[in-house]
Amino acid sequence: MESPQQRTSTLWKSWSFSPKHQPTKRTTEETTLIITEGISPSGYPPPPPPNSATGEKKSHSWITVHTDNTTTQGSPLPELNLKLKMPLSEILAVTDNFNPKLLIGSGGFGKVYEGKLANGVTVAVKRSESGHGQGRPEFQTEVLVLSKIRHRHLVSLIGYCDDGAEMILVYEFMKNGTLRDHLYRASTTTMLNWKQRLEICIGSAKGLHYLHTGSDGGIIHRDVKSTNILLDENYVAKVADFGLSQAGLPDPDHHSMALKGSFGYLDPEFFRTFQLTDKSDVYSFGVVLLEVVCARPAIVNSTAARREEINLAEWGMAWQKKGEIEKIVDPSILGEMNPSSLRKFAEVAEKCLRPDGVDRPTMLDVCWDLEYALQLQQGTPARREPSEDSMMDDASSNILRPIVSGFRDTSFIVGEEDDDDDDDDDDDEMSAGDDSAGDVDATATDSGSVFSQHRVDGAR
Repeated sequence: MESPQQRTSTLWKSWSFSPKHQPTKRTTEETTLIITEGISPSGYPPPPPPNSATGEKKSHSWITVHTDNTTTQGSPLPELNLKLKMPLSEILAVTDNFNPKLLIGSGGFGKVYEGKLANGVTVAVKRSESGHGQGRPEFQTEVLVLSKIRHRHLVSLIGYCDDGAEMILVYEFMKNGTLRDHLYRASTTTMLNWKQRLEICIGSAKGLHYLHTGSDGGIIHRDVKSTNILLDENYVAKVADFGLSQAGLPDPDHHSMALKGSFGYLDPEFFRTFQLTDKSDVYSFGVVLLEVVCARPAIVNSTAARREEINLAEWGMAWQKKGEIEKIVDPSILGEMNPSSLRKFAEVAEKCLRPDGVDRPTMLDVCWDLEYALQLQQGTPARREPSEDSMMDDASSNILRPIVSGFRDTSFIVGEEDDDDDDDDDDDEMSAGDDSAGDVDATATDSGSVFSQHRVDGAR
């Protein structure tokens, strides 16, 4: 039986991003890790001390990571918001007894149905199924978080049902699905133009900024990705799926907590310092920015024959540092892009993906910079100094040139998003489609390729 120390060592090695690691075929995107406070196991490198030279005060406690295939229940959660509770009979009426014809998607939580309330409002009904990785804690967390917050760029929870073993969430219906659906899904017939992509990124950044600052202690989303950014009928972006959210910083009195995330989006700083902060969301958002501009998934399968996986964040930043980001831009939008807008956008992504969280911008900074990129695209930049140039030394010349012939070159125009940011108002689970990314013939590779973050010990 493998000891906790051996398993921790295995985990650390698997996340070292070494090109020598040989990837294997994966079946899921998510991982579950158990984090325990205390001293690092024997032989495991301890986390570095806070940087006293900067004078910055650290309020985080050190925590150590172990793999586990179970979900930590922890202490009981507070009572759910009864004002949002719906009886099962109403849910059955809304979904016509969960009619298979109304099924619009499925994901880690279960199945999603389109339904209609008695007042005629269309909703998405997400029903948990036994055997799925997410369960009661995630269900309760989502209800608790969404019952306390409301924002134009956060998906709204209309109600929930927890009768007996049922775990059902009712959301506003997002007609245009997930952001990912419009970037590189083979079934997608519509493509977003560059202005639309900028507006979607700005809206998502506003939603995350509100999460980080709009509640006591802030809320860390912990699973920011392109499938958790949904688009309504006007292509207004809304951040979704709060089942993994953490209110405030980790409680030092709690000795363990479950950490889940999606491969390709997880903050590598966590595996060096074992700290979970809002800057982890910023890193994940930087990966989303690269997805938006490159139209490639966070984990790229290089070729069908070699089955090698490449981490989009490291691969994209290698091109950025070389000053050739335009060579990996989605060809369907390259011709319409203002070069200054592209440069600013790439700079924002680079800042978000900086190795150390303290060097990353806040989501408010990201909002400002993305707004500026949009102004540059429209030819009406505001009279303000752009953020400092974050370009670093040129990367190694051993950078792989992408294959762009596989891209679709279609684009379309839709209604513009309303810029009003009043607080009124998931994942593809609230829209049609599944959560599989599909293989993408992204680039020819060799032994110097940047490989993905590997899943270990059967984790999700």
